[in-house]
Amino acid sequence: MGHGRFVPPDHDKGDANTIGGYQAVHARPAAFEGPDGFSYSVEIMSDRTAVAADGAARDDALPWGAYILFVRWHRTGEQTPAGHLETGYLSRGASEEEVLADVARLPLSAVRALLDACVVAATGPTTSRRWWDAMRDEGS
Repeated sequence: MGHGRFVPPDHDKGDANTIGGYQAVHARPAAFEGPDGFSYSVEIMSDRTAVAADGAARDDALPWGAYILFVRWHRTGEQTPAGHLETGYLSRGASEEEVLADVARLPLSAVRALLDACVVAATGPTTSRRWWDAMRDEGS
């Protein structure tokens, strides 16, 4: 993994209060701390859907779906992913471009709420421990 470099935000590229606009303005994915104390980066993903969100057969008129992939990072040490979480399809549409653009318009606050819901669904209710508390408890 390469070293990071500072790229000044370019607010002419979009609305930094949306997930897609944030990535365009800052030239990097948004990241949040989850309720489990881990850091998560955000990626908008798409694929040709096999089934509808309700489990019914795919509607051939809306063959594309978009969702959010949350990449969980190790607390310390390794700069590699420690796992991931993902939402269900947040948009269904006729083209990949359409569904990606639809999800890209989500406000950052809505994406944060989706992350929190994914973490709770995966791990159950968690404490409000922050990463620095977890590090102290691990003796690092």
